[in-house]
Amino acid sequence: MSDSQKFLVKTERSGNVYVHVQGDLTQQDKRAIFLTVHDLGCNHISFENFVNQPCMSEIKDRSIFIHIDVPGHEDNADTLPDSFQFPSLQVLGEDLVAVLDTLHIRYVIGLGEGAGANVVARFGLAHPSRVLGLILINCTGSATSVKENFKSKFVNWKGKSTVSQSAMDYLIFHKFGHQLMNETNPDKELVINEFVKRLQGTINSKNLKQYVNAFLNRKDLMLKDYKQDILLVTGVLGSYANVVEKLHRDLNKHKATLLKIERAGDVLAEAPAKMAQSILLFCKGQGLLTSVTLPGIERQRTFSGSSSDGERPRRSLSRGMSMEDYDRPNIRRLSISVNENLPSPK
Repeated sequence: MSDSQKFLVKTERSGNVYVHVQGDLTQQDKRAIFLTVHDLGCNHISFENFVNQPCMSEIKDRSIFIHIDVPGHEDNADTLPDSFQFPSLQVLGEDLVAVLDTLHIRYVIGLGEGAGANVVARFGLAHPSRVLGLILINCTGSATSVKENFKSKFVNWKGKSTVSQSAMDYLIFHKFGHQLMNETNPDKELVINEFVKRLQGTINSKNLKQYVNAFLNRKDLMLKDYKQDILLVTGVLGSYANVVEKLHRDLNKHKATLLKIERAGDVLAEAPAKMAQSILLFCKGQGLLTSVTLPGIERQRTFSGSSSDGERPRRSLSRGMSMEDYDRPNIRRLSISVNENLPSPK
């Protein structure tokens, strides 16, 4: 059973969007707040399931997660009317500020996957004062990296109420990476089968087609001069690993960090513990979640004194810390060592 609250928020150009909140909004001054946007073929449940993983429990207890359903992507949604103009990724990103305003949220950490990462990045660019940083999973920076290669896959989707096999193949490739198709790991097969089941069941295929088309028609993402910290995450087995590496090469290395997760394509489902570690380190770099510790994390510096998890905390200096270290915490000063005994998804 879901532990989230559901809201319907009216936006300027993207219609009404469903928002699912995990956490107590009345405690936002003491919490880290995340704004999430899902990938193609999914809805908010993909991030909700990730947040409910055992490895995320301490972060969840000290955070608020604002999960967005892209228009027409709530479970068992009606088909969007012909009169509705599905928003571009740019318009959707700009319009998400309405969610923060409606819920009286001052600022967030953006957390998106795939097409949703592109939307979150555009939100950050359009409303920089409302964003503390961006965590982008399998984010594509260019307009043509996918469209040219896969446009032909959608020829057979036109006019159909169900997802065609060619479209299904594309979405599986987009989500899991082509290398996973050649592996026999039963857990991966289980995850893929669940994804296909949702595509054929609870996700409205006509609405999904509009999100796919918006993704394929996206414009270049101009993140090069973005002022806040960015964490780019990709799975080595994912279909977008090379594209994410290219995006990282184009960004300011003082602001952008790249994390490549081995033996994974869908990092939220296949490597949740490593993803949780990365989120925690990033948040600590922003002065958030300072009281949370997780197995496998080696802290190269320590703070003493009281802190809160939501606002940038006041800390007293520990020995060996310079004023520069104190004033500007940064993810690149923290190291992560993977602990193979971390909890894994059931």
